[in-house]
Amino acid sequence: MSDDPNNSKSSSKSAKLTNGSIVGHLVSQTAPMLLGIASIMSIGIIDAYFIGQLGAKELAAVSFIFPVTVALSSMGVGVIAAISSVVSRALGSGDEAKAQQLGNLGIALAIIFGLCIAVTLYLVKTPLFDLMQAEDDLLPLIQAYMTPYALGFPLLLTNMGMNGVLRGQGAAKRASTILFAFAATNWVLDPLLITGIGSFEGFGIEGAAYATIGGWAVGTGLGFVLVQSSAIKMNPACLTATDWRKGVVSLLRVGGPAAGSNAINPIGLSILTALLAGYGQDEVAGFGAAGRLQSLAVVPLLALSSSIGAVVGQNWGAGKAERARRALWLSGIFCILYGLLIATALVLASRWIGSFFTEKDAVLAAIETYLTIAAWGFGGYGLFIVANGAFNAIDRAGTALALSLSRVFLIMVPIALLSRTALAGDEWGASTIYAGELAANLLGGVISGFVAWRIFRQN
Repeated sequence: MSDDPNNSKSSSKSAKLTNGSIVGHLVSQTAPMLLGIASIMSIGIIDAYFIGQLGAKELAAVSFIFPVTVALSSMGVGVIAAISSVVSRALGSGDEAKAQQLGNLGIALAIIFGLCIAVTLYLVKTPLFDLMQAEDDLLPLIQAYMTPYALGFPLLLTNMGMNGVLRGQGAAKRASTILFAFAATNWVLDPLLITGIGSFEGFGIEGAAYATIGGWAVGTGLGFVLVQSSAIKMNPACLTATDWRKGVVSLLRVGGPAAGSNAINPIGLSILTALLAGYGQDEVAGFGAAGRLQSLAVVPLLALSSSIGAVVGQNWGAGKAERARRALWLSGIFCILYGLLIATALVLASRWIGSFFTEKDAVLAAIETYLTIAAWGFGGYGLFIVANGAFNAIDRAGTALALSLSRVFLIMVPIALLSRTALAGDEWGASTIYAGELAANLLGGVISGFVAWRIFRQN
């Protein structure tokens, strides 16, 4: 395939990313998502800040909670990836009616899945954290957060479904507005509901869950308004003309593996958290706070991995594979350069940054150790997630899932376990665990980049 118009399909008028500058499209799609994702990631930082004011025990409890909520949020990422993929490819091929049908079907499925996950999470939340080896004195705090979180979860998948419809159209500004509204609501509610104000004492760690639910509700309401003013609107009536079987298969073929791919990394981090529990609550608290900081540091990489799908998907659907290859190549270069830059900054400022979360020396030392080791893998992580975003866009989500499984279960966890065994002792301590994450990011990035090169070169 090439950029020759004679070899390209007739794309929909809404497939605006199939012509014009690739660099321009990457920037225009990534910049708004940068703001939106930074807003979302900042929620974890702000949560950790106010929860840290409650005490080290509360901070340790939320360190167990964090990888679980990230894994659950990956369901939302799967919803976005699935809907964005099928909508962008349908628009690229010139079938706007099909794009609308699949977009509406995707939102309907998101609501159904959200309800099923909410019930499941509510029922298994206690044995789940027992399995993660959370200490008995932390379990009441964890349960106080997870109960309302579980019940409000369907709101998250609903607004993520709307976000996917917008992203598939290349409406990155609208999609990021939903994320920003969700985050801004959380910013306002966190101090009020966690630590309280005036005579109101707040709800403690439980208040963080209430603030999150409030943000989801606002994001869902705004998402509906923005989707209704876009080219592809919510219109349940169009579902009567939809081939449900074929549509569900198309969505699940991308959404299932995409959700799994995004859930696997936090599952791996949950395993690392369980391993760190053997070194004490201070190490767990430091790992949790540093993990939230990492989430903020890699925001540009996450934004790029979110925007690459629409650019690659529309061009792939239009038969313009060369444009899709160029988008992926330029994105990979950015990941490497940004990864080196942010790693240098974080290592140099690790102690100072950690002081925003805690004043306890043991926790500060844990944060500093983590960043000194793990930060050098952030660029590789960027390559990994950008390649996965491109795989999802071209209906190769199964490849992304296989790579994600390999990264965590063949690299991250085994190396962490082997390092801990081979380098046991106070001299190395928890740094042996962090080595597993560093290896997973570096090797995962290289392997995913190679696989992407092979797949996109063949078309």
